Amino acid sequence: MDETTDTDESDAERRRRRARFLRDLAEARELRDRVQPRRAKTARLRHAMRMRTFRW
Repeated sequence: MDETTDTDESDAERRRRRARFLRDLAEARELRDRVQPRRAKTARLRHAMRMRTFRW
């Protein structure tokens, strides 16, 4: 019974760390886009092209 609570806690902690990491990643991406708008625009266009040509 104790093992399940330990795994639940570590799972919640892992999800918390992952959410924080994704927030930090998005924040870093926004900062980079502000600093280098031209590169951000080409990256957006490249990503859109990749999504259009991707076969589902």
